[in-house]
Amino acid sequence: EAARTGVILMDMSFMSKFMVQGRDAGRVLNWISANNVDGKSGRTTYTQWLNEGGTLEADLTVTKLDPTFGSGDVGHRYLVVASDVAHRHVETWLRRHTPADAHCFTTDVTSAYAQINIQGPRSRELLQSVTTQDLSNEAFPFRTAREIDIGFARVLVVRITYLGELGYELYIPTEQAVATYDLVVAAGREFGLRHAGLKALASLRMEKAYRDYGHDIDNTDSVLEVGLGFAVSMKKPGGFLGKDAVLAKKAAGIKKALVQIFVKDPEPLMIHAEVVLRVEFAPDFGPDG
Repeated sequence: EAARTGVILMDMSFMSKFMVQGRDAGRVLNWISANNVDGKSGRTTYTQWLNEGGTLEADLTVTKLDPTFGSGDVGHRYLVVASDVAHRHVETWLRRHTPADAHCFTTDVTSAYAQINIQGPRSRELLQSVTTQDLSNEAFPFRTAREIDIGFARVLVVRITYLGELGYELYIPTEQAVATYDLVVAAGREFGLRHAGLKALASLRMEKAYRDYGHDIDNTDSVLEVGLGFAVSMKKPGGFLGKDAVLAKKAAGIKKALVQIFVKDPEPLMIHAEVVLRVEFAPDFGPDG
């Protein structure tokens, strides 16, 4: 309820985080990613990583940050964020698909940043009260990624949501995490801030049909079959790993699709992996046929 009508705070520090940088970092990531992740700086892109067969290896976000040393010649920095359970797989996949001669370096920064998510219709009001930066829709549109001040900390804030509501992800240097958290919580009292956990997150994201790798989708699924075609950039220069298989699947026609099922009866408590039985009855026309 708080996420739908007010504002919540979620501690998501367990998420896997990797800093990818170098002159060839954008090229490498754009080949691995089905979506175009090498656009403007200060933008976050939702994407999947596919294998040669066009099925899913990872489901994550790539944020293109400012150049490493203020020069495009040195290369940009990219923050790759994936779920905790995909940590080693994402890291290994990235390293294995980085050419040996590429000027591209991956660093695991998971422990370097805490992640606090502020989500809900009043999330902008709350964050605006603790920073001098303009967070208006015009100045800070959806998918924007920018460093802002919160107290004494410089925090990377990404306007994105896994709940379907207005929301922000805060990537805070670990040494500033507790102070930043305390400041946000204190300011949040005015806005009715509530803490929320992963069960609320799971329920809310399913309402919006947002996918969860390892639960709804895995490496046996085609990106088109699970409704993620919108996150695939077929026209980006250079293509991407698995593109030929995706095109072949599209040409052959989609034979199955992942769908949401709305349970009207509130009594069954759905936990995970329940079997859904669909029964079709022949019409009964009575004794006269």
